[in-house]
Amino acid sequence: MKFHVLTLFPEMVEQGLRQSILGRAAENGHLSFHMVNIRDFTRDKHGKVDDYPYGGGAGMLMQAQPVYDAYLSVTRGSTETNPVVDPACTEAISAPAYRKPVRAVESAHAKTRGIRTVYVTPQGRTFTQKLAKEFSREKELIFLCGHYEGIDERVLEEIVTDYVSLGDYVLTGGELAAMVMIDAIARLVPGVLHNGESAETESFHNHLLEYPQYSRPEVWHDKPVPQVLLSGNHRKIEAWRLEQSLERTRQRRPDLYDLYRAQQDSILKLSRHKRKHIHLMEWMARGMADMVCREGENLLLNVEQTRIYGLYAESSREAGELARQYGLSGTAKQARIDLAVCQETIRDLLTEQFGFVEEETCRQACYTRRESLRVEHRDIRPLGESDLDYVSKHYTKCDKTYLHRRIIGGAMYGIYVRDGEQSRLAGFIGTHRDGSMGMLYVEEAYRRQGLAASLESWLVNRHLKRGEIPYCQIREGNISALRLQEKLGLYLCRELMWWLKKEN
Repeated sequence: MKFHVLTLFPEMVEQGLRQSILGRAAENGHLSFHMVNIRDFTRDKHGKVDDYPYGGGAGMLMQAQPVYDAYLSVTRGSTETNPVVDPACTEAISAPAYRKPVRAVESAHAKTRGIRTVYVTPQGRTFTQKLAKEFSREKELIFLCGHYEGIDERVLEEIVTDYVSLGDYVLTGGELAAMVMIDAIARLVPGVLHNGESAETESFHNHLLEYPQYSRPEVWHDKPVPQVLLSGNHRKIEAWRLEQSLERTRQRRPDLYDLYRAQQDSILKLSRHKRKHIHLMEWMARGMADMVCREGENLLLNVEQTRIYGLYAESSREAGELARQYGLSGTAKQARIDLAVCQETIRDLLTEQFGFVEEETCRQACYTRRESLRVEHRDIRPLGESDLDYVSKHYTKCDKTYLHRRIIGGAMYGIYVRDGEQSRLAGFIGTHRDGSMGMLYVEEAYRRQGLAASLESWLVNRHLKRGEIPYCQIREGNISALRLQEKLGLYLCRELMWWLKKEN
């Protein structure tokens, strides 16, 4: 993932980001940091980038022109400036041909390369772990760091896509806040943390604070380590940790505790028909879903501010009210909505009255046992970007952009077979954006040898290790896939579920 930082103090930001975990991740190619010195893009021969604000007021204001030209050096691929690469693998973009003006383009240029541009300001929405996860799915981000009394409003309107704040206080500049946000985002990028699951088990995951932790010595200042942690009984340890997380959250963050309780109550109600509602239950249990609405039995979920929604309602009438009230009737901001429903009457209502189109009819299957499945073919590895062409060639039900995002997100895995002295990729499987298993493919020459069963069993075990219930959605009519689920011991839902789509 690439971070561009527009700043008056590039050395300050670079030194902060080049340390410890992020520094090692940059050296290993998982992260890239580009410092863009705004001062290098001023047209003033003295290097001035600020001026007095119109209408008077205290302090100075950063001018629009140098900020805009610095921004263009990133979004236009630095074609009119000369990038200088730092020996330590961090790039610093500057304009040594002194203040050569970058020609203005149409005012809508801010979105030409689709790079989200974050202005760090107390006036923005508060930065959260959920927002960090959202940003971590981008390939590139631009951070704009203000100074003095701020930045000319006109350039902000031109280039900024997200206004984000660390909290209700004011710093002398945006650099420290940007570094905090970059640290929180970068650690969620696959490969940055050595323990791939540590980002999912720390503070704020799924509305719960992290449990207390202990290291050696066993007794310190007459305070012993809780005995359960020394027992070796992993089930008891996990139960103790959950209990501690609940109590700590209740005491320190009652707001998060209330969200957690509401979520657990919804999961309990849905569990009366677990196979039918497993997708909604897992979205909440995994901390993937925003609870857009919860009124009685009615529930509308959104997967991490994406276009994916899930709807359950007591009746089609109440489903219609939810659709109108929460933007599913055509006023939503997304260009497209993907909506999962598991009630036929609600499907009919949404397709007949709200403009939704039925995209897929599926049956859900879930694995509810605790025991791991046997994996016969064990050479299964995460796929990399170099495998994208292979995957997109053999799996055409999803577009290449989606497959690329799943691969770089660490959510696709390949199975390898011996081919002479070397091994070669013979198939793959992955986890969809909504958390379901899918995208299963094995080359025809290697079918009926147990590779598909090994791939799915391996992925089931991976979900079990993370404390999740593995589930998948089988397209209606895919008999071979249904037989595979039965063979592996997944429970099939007798009723259908539907994916609906709507272009706004």
